[in-house]
Amino acid sequence: MACNSSTCNSSGCYKGYEEEEQPKPNTKAAVNGGNSCQNLCVKCKVNEPVCCGIGGENSRFCKDCFKNNLYGKFKQAVTYNAMITPPDKVLVAFSGGPSSRVVLQFVHEMQYKAQKNYDANKDKSLPVFGVGVAFIDESSTHSFTSQHIEKAIEDIRLIVSNLAPPSKELFVVPIESIFSSDGIDGKERLKELLDAVSDVTGKEDLLSHLRILLLQKIASENGYTRIVLGSCTSRIACHVISATVKGQGYSLSADIQYVDSRWEIPVVLPLRDCPAQELNTLCSLDGLKIVELLNGPCSGINGLVSSFVKVLQEENPSRECTIVRTAGKLTPFHFNRVPEIHDCNVPSATRRHQKRYTLKPNGSLSSDSFCPICNSPLKKSNFPSSLRSHGSQQNPDLFASACSSCQFQILPKDPSLMEEFLSLLPQQMITKAKHGDQGNFSLLREQIQEFLFSDGENEI
Repeated sequence: MACNSSTCNSSGCYKGYEEEEQPKPNTKAAVNGGNSCQNLCVKCKVNEPVCCGIGGENSRFCKDCFKNNLYGKFKQAVTYNAMITPPDKVLVAFSGGPSSRVVLQFVHEMQYKAQKNYDANKDKSLPVFGVGVAFIDESSTHSFTSQHIEKAIEDIRLIVSNLAPPSKELFVVPIESIFSSDGIDGKERLKELLDAVSDVTGKEDLLSHLRILLLQKIASENGYTRIVLGSCTSRIACHVISATVKGQGYSLSADIQYVDSRWEIPVVLPLRDCPAQELNTLCSLDGLKIVELLNGPCSGINGLVSSFVKVLQEENPSRECTIVRTAGKLTPFHFNRVPEIHDCNVPSATRRHQKRYTLKPNGSLSSDSFCPICNSPLKKSNFPSSLRSHGSQQNPDLFASACSSCQFQILPKDPSLMEEFLSLLPQQMITKAKHGDQGNFSLLREQIQEFLFSDGENEI
């Protein structure tokens, strides 16, 4: 939360990130009596409050201060974790809901200000980062009418096109395209794959894994260097509890950090400190249009956890933040930071900018094995030998290399069905199942970079 003290050096204060000058406090009203102050914004002390933060009556803000405080959280996360640097091309994952709508708006505002600074600055050493938007059409897995889907996609196109320059490319990609460029074949294969998973929670999780794989494919094929997700505090809090219930405690810290570079294209979460309640309020205050197309209720474990966290939040509005802060004390993995830039072709100003803000986690965990289904880091010593031999007769690679959650909720229980299930998976998962133990070579190279010879050096 931002404060009003000129001497505050707290790391949780977002005062330094609010770029618009705030009005001076109405000192006259403050002198006349406490009742007047109670009816004013707790920050600027000038305007009447129109909304509350998660702190309730003690955090009543006017519209401008509320937005500036929320944008401050976003900007601090982006800056301190080097999520977006000048040479980047950023792909924003847009679902149409409040969280993705706000993150798109904030990324756009950040790009717009960067463009204004670039145009006004004679030194053109720092370029303006590019922005693209990706919408994953999952209508083939839901029962929606074609008119409903077309209307939703048209609304999304209108939202993106109405943003001020620089222009942003929009990708509307069906979820089944992760399998094949042939839409009909892809739909059938997706249906067969989901039908092969008997567990309700497993189906939801598998669909989520396919979604991130498709975002990676879109970003890789179009030259993007970052994927921005709108995962907020509320969603991460639900993930903390559901992952614990599913037995994903070892890999939990990898999923809840600001940066996740285990993927080919790093994934960043700039809204990690923003609760859903505040994002919904901002959409209402600013008139940000949202598209509620596929945001239906979850079922299985995910649905139960979502309902449980909602009850906790009603009892105490800060519960979600407490859950995320507590889980944030877990030791992150070595890939939970943005890889350093070693390309000599990148301007030196850009490399200095990134080196200044890139955090070096102390005592981070390392993992050279990842689940071929969900890409979670594995600690193989924790797997009982009985689990490793489950699929040995038909396909030893897939079951033995998967995490315990995917083994019990996604993979078939009958070993004789393993080979058929493997044939239905996207090629990325099949390749990882067969060669997963080779690890991520880009991460390995980064770890040993200082010990490698450059092209112009000779061995002694």
